Amino acid sequence: MIRSPEQMATEQRVGMRGGAGTVTVRHLFQSHEFQAPVRLCAVLTLPPGATIGLHQHASEDEVYLVTRGTGILEDGASAKPVKAGDAILTGRGDSHAVRNSGPSDLELLAVIVQYPPATT
Repeated sequence: MIRSPEQMATEQRVGMRGGAGTVTVRHLFQSHEFQAPVRLCAVLTLPPGATIGLHQHASEDEVYLVTRGTGILEDGASAKPVKAGDAILTGRGDSHAVRNSGPSDLELLAVIVQYPPATT
C-alpha cells in the first residue's frame, strides 16, 4: 500500500500526554490497516518548546526515529539529548517524555507495537 502525504490523516494534539504546546500527528497508516498489533504509525511534529508529557507504555513498545531537529528524551530518571538520525526504543512498562529543545521543529517517526495477549 502506498499513501501520499495528502491522503494521510492529520490531527493537532494540544497538551499531548499532559505536555506543553501543540503536537501535529500525521498518521502514515491507521492501526486497523495492520494485521500486526500496531497502535500508532505516525510522524509527530513538535514546534520549539513543545513537549509530550511523561507517560508509560505498559504492554507495548514505542520506537522513535528522529528525522529532524533536536530534543531531550526523559525517562523519569535521566534526560538525554536526541538529534536527527537517532533511534529510540521505549516500553516494557517504562515511562518517557519528549521535549523540543531546539530552535526549529522536532520531527519523530513513531511506531507503537502492542504485545500479543498472554496465553495460558
